[in-house]
Amino acid sequence: MRAARDPEGDRDLGPEADPESVARKILLDQLTGRARTRSELATKLAQRQVPDDVATRLLDRFEEVGLVDDAAFAREWVAQRQSGKGLARRALAQELRRKGIDDELVRETLDEVDPEDEEEAARMLVRGKLRSVRNLEHDKAVRRLVGMLARKGHSGSVAYRVVKEELSAEG
Repeated sequence: MRAARDPEGDRDLGPEADPESVARKILLDQLTGRARTRSELATKLAQRQVPDDVATRLLDRFEEVGLVDDAAFAREWVAQRQSGKGLARRALAQELRRKGIDDELVRETLDEVDPEDEEEAARMLVRGKLRSVRNLEHDKAVRRLVGMLARKGHSGSVAYRVVKEELSAEG
């Protein structure tokens, strides 16, 4: 067994750890703070130069025992981001794809989102922002509120309808 050396080659860092032990520690460290997707974990292992065969074998094993579950991750992510940030399906889909979730799983997960919940999230966002646009002229307030909803992934038709209704209710 070879001894590992520090980057400058000055010190002996002890016996070189086998790649599987290193990879297992990386995976467990990554999963300690929050759930992660298989893609995120694979990227982290690749960054740390873990051999592909070792990475694949360990990721498969972590999936088998339920430590890595992209479907559960996607459901939880959607629930948190929709209720916490008021994101609509379009924005949620982009985020899930960036996390490495496969398109079919993204579609399945977002099919579970209730359109009424999505509209209610838009209403809550608008109600929270109404105070800050109260002194603006009507058209400018509408543009700002609709723009905010668009950035959260809401469609134009939903955004305009919700903004119009909430501004009318506000008086």
